[in-house]
Amino acid sequence: MSRNAFQVLAGILLVAWLASASIFTVKETELAIKFRLREIVATDYEPGLHFKLPWIEAVQQFDRRVLTRNYPAEPFLTSEGKILNVDFFVKWRISDVGQFYLATNGDEEAAAGRLAEIVKDGLKGVIAKRTIQQVVAAARTEFIGDILQFSGTSVGQLGITLVDVRVKRIDLPEEVSESVYNRMRQNFARQAAQLRAEGDEQAQRIRAEAERERTELLANGNRDADVIRGEGDAQAALTYARAYGRYPEFFSLHRSLEAYRNSIGQPNDVLVIAPKGEFFKHFKQSGR
Repeated sequence: MSRNAFQVLAGILLVAWLASASIFTVKETELAIKFRLREIVATDYEPGLHFKLPWIEAVQQFDRRVLTRNYPAEPFLTSEGKILNVDFFVKWRISDVGQFYLATNGDEEAAAGRLAEIVKDGLKGVIAKRTIQQVVAAARTEFIGDILQFSGTSVGQLGITLVDVRVKRIDLPEEVSESVYNRMRQNFARQAAQLRAEGDEQAQRIRAEAERERTELLANGNRDADVIRGEGDAQAALTYARAYGRYPEFFSLHRSLEAYRNSIGQPNDVLVIAPKGEFFKHFKQSGR
């Protein structure tokens, strides 16, 4: 290769290197800060190609998407003085990249640690105003709203926006859980005994009412039966009386036959009656 060709190639490589050192790309998912001699000179970069001075200016890029960070369980005190172990996670994003860099030196881990302390203080304030039942039953919007109210200013000083705070799990300490479960079992046993007693009382009342109604129905039925039976007997007696008046000899014979059937011919019976009595008058007549 000739000397001129080498110089041209070297020049092209130098220009290419200078160009690459002077250009940087900002993606749609990124935020960028440009430094000049370690001082911030620009932060409002749109996605695309941008220029910088080689060796004098430097660029640092950060993720502008929503970031999620999980935190281990922390103890919190309720308004009842009960301790709750709360697991939670936080969603956040960088809203002011310049302020974020100044507050955290651009360290995402440092920002997550400081954000955790701020959110814990917010959770502490929110939970301290509520009972265990209110903490468990609280609506998510109400919960996050109260936490943002407690921690909004402090989070803004970090140059970030708190997007969401979610409680993953709420547990009682182990020693407290056992006492709570025992108390719940006792309460349920007491409620069960009360319900059984109320059920027995109601059953006795229903049985007593049913027995009273049964007695009344039987009494009314027997009364109506006696009335009907009496009316029937009266009607039968009247019918017999009318018939007897029309055929006295026939009914005299009929009564005598009934008396014979009931008195004579029974096994082992002994009947002592004078043969000339009224009882055998029809036998005498049939003998004539």
